[in-house]
Amino acid sequence: MTLPGFDSEILRRIRSEWFGNVRGDVLAGLVVALALIPEAIAFSIIAGVDPAVGLYASFSIAVLIAFTGGRPGMISAATAATAVLMVTLVRDHGLQYLLAATVLAGLLQIGAGVLKLGFVMRFVSRSVLTGFVNALAILIFLAQIPELTNVSWVTYAMVAGGLAIIYGFPYLTKAIPSPLICIVVLTGLAIWLGLDVRTVSDMGELPSTLPMFLIPDIPFNFETLMIILPYSAAVAMVGLLESLLTAQIVDDLTDTPSDRNRECIGQGIANTATGFIGGMAGCAMIGQSIINIKSGGRGRLSTLMAGLFLLFMILVLGDWVGLIPMPALVAIMIMVSIGTFSWRSVKNLRDHPKSSSFVMIATVATVIFSHNLAIGVGVGVLLSGIFFAWRVSRNFAVTTIASEDGRERTYIVTGQLFFASSEDFIKAFDFREALDKVTIDLSAAHIWDLSSVAAIDMAVLKFRREGAEVEIKGMNDASRTLVDRLGIHDQPGALERLMGH
Repeated sequence: MTLPGFDSEILRRIRSEWFGNVRGDVLAGLVVALALIPEAIAFSIIAGVDPAVGLYASFSIAVLIAFTGGRPGMISAATAATAVLMVTLVRDHGLQYLLAATVLAGLLQIGAGVLKLGFVMRFVSRSVLTGFVNALAILIFLAQIPELTNVSWVTYAMVAGGLAIIYGFPYLTKAIPSPLICIVVLTGLAIWLGLDVRTVSDMGELPSTLPMFLIPDIPFNFETLMIILPYSAAVAMVGLLESLLTAQIVDDLTDTPSDRNRECIGQGIANTATGFIGGMAGCAMIGQSIINIKSGGRGRLSTLMAGLFLLFMILVLGDWVGLIPMPALVAIMIMVSIGTFSWRSVKNLRDHPKSSSFVMIATVATVIFSHNLAIGVGVGVLLSGIFFAWRVSRNFAVTTIASEDGRERTYIVTGQLFFASSEDFIKAFDFREALDKVTIDLSAAHIWDLSSVAAIDMAVLKFRREGAEVEIKGMNDASRTLVDRLGIHDQPGALERLMGH
């Protein structure tokens, strides 16, 4: 029985996304919450703000995205990718401007979702996605190095023991996530034996009160907008890019689809609201999302519980949470980096096309050296486009047939005529040949852009300049429409205009 006005399909989806895996989602949410605490504190330090700013943001974003996001089971919170973009703003103008920039970034993301800009993900090739994943895996591992430098042998022993638990416990039972067992066991050992290792409390003081609604204390004028807009635009772009790429990865891991435009809107709502409770901007987190999936989390409930558990632990169990040894969390993040890295991509370097391998490696290298995901992915997408255009242009050809008396010639064009093949198109013609008539047959070709139209104009006008009659035939409807709209070869003074440009 369904309630009046409710579609049965909507109710089925709600049950599936929220209550289809209650036990697994709750336990996974607990594990994720424990992993979020030190990272939220660390990201706050990166941005130059109090740890409470990152912790409140992680709670708020996780809870809100559980309801508004387009990818069930994906974890969003405060991240390094957005924190590093705010460093200069905080240093020059203070926390209040960061909060205002967070609100504006959220509004920009909502706008992107309303405009349905999620489609841009179709331009991210598999090679770029693999490079993105591998780069993040390397960065996650490198982020653990400070916790493994200038420390006692006890720390190394605990990390090794944590990894043994994480990978060995599932052979006994998968009923309880092994990362959770790792945290419980290593925390118990550290307290019982009084081990001298860094703990969560060493990362920074945990807040003891609930976040409160506040309006950023800034001047509401055009000058303020010009200060925060560049930061907000950068955060909005990087946040959506990382969120949509992470959603694609979770799609692949779970064999389920996500709603990209809804995710854009959801990220925007979460960031906008977070700015009003004293939190910094965030986005999806690939590390925590993989922890969630590998711990059994699949639905929206896991994301919600991660946020609620996080708030409960920092407010109620703050003293106990502060005792968690960092080696336990380092072991979990090493597990994440190992599980995130696409080891098959290394094996496939020799088998895959060289261009695809180069794009993947270039994406990894750019992300690692710039520590900027947007730049790395941008380089990968650019290289993918260049290689794609080059490959398509190689499949372009022009053949020619002359009449028996040699006074007429037909040029048969095959393939895609666009900016990368327009030069080969022009080179295929012999404009000095004395002809009465030239036919350019485009039946097996397609015209794509202004460069190709300009090439056709140039060919027609040069032949006419030599006294030949020119006929263009075989264009499909789309090509004919483009040539009719942009072509100038039938206009007075066309050759002079074309040569002048």
